[in-house]
Amino acid sequence: MPRHLIIGVVILFLSIPAIAQNQAAAPPAKTYTGNIGAGLSVTGGNTDTKSFNLSFELTRDPKAKTIMKANGLYLRSSTDDETKTDMLRLGFREDYLLTKRVSLYGAMGYLRDPFKDISYLLNPQGGIGVKVYSTERTAFTLSGGAGGIWEKNPGIDVRSSGTLNAAEAYSYKISDAKLVQNWNALWKTSDLGDALHHFDISLVTAIVKNIDVKLEFMDEYKTMVRPGIKKNDTALIMSFLYKI
Repeated sequence: MPRHLIIGVVILFLSIPAIAQNQAAAPPAKTYTGNIGAGLSVTGGNTDTKSFNLSFELTRDPKAKTIMKANGLYLRSSTDDETKTDMLRLGFREDYLLTKRVSLYGAMGYLRDPFKDISYLLNPQGGIGVKVYSTERTAFTLSGGAGGIWEKNPGIDVRSSGTLNAAEAYSYKISDAKLVQNWNALWKTSDLGDALHHFDISLVTAIVKNIDVKLEFMDEYKTMVRPGIKKNDTALIMSFLYKI
């Protein structure tokens, strides 16, 4: 056998353990990813203000046919010991992938906002989602479907209706930062003029390992409210996120 061939076989034989070791050392893809967050601000002087927020996001992606996402946000603020904001929003969604771009989804939304006269609002829904554009850096998705709503307002019995639902989401990664924008809306089929819109846009950037800082603008718009209540509520939120 030629000498150079013998040398090549020996080198290949000796490299097999190293190759196997490198493959074994490669970290497995995470099934669960997400974060928990919190923020706090206090000001004093002519007016004393306090505000804090708590949030979480959790995604289960086993790289199979289903993807599950859950999230929540609690906001509370007060001025001179008078509560101004006391809002809780929760969301859950599971997608079943038909193709790489198209999925069927089921979702549940919950909202409590006493300052908008919402004791609670439940919105189960289902529909279809489409990844319009998706790369490692950029993603843009659209969703649409239908469901139901149960809304409780102070002094009024629970009201129910069917709903039409729509949503859009966009994200763009910039080095260690990420820009995220979401919009979703529901229209009651009993009165399409009665609708609830939610919009948020945020910038998330890493500061140290496993810790991000998030600056978010949120807008909540309800088309039908009783006299004396504003239809539009906005919030500017800063929080620190611990990645899990």
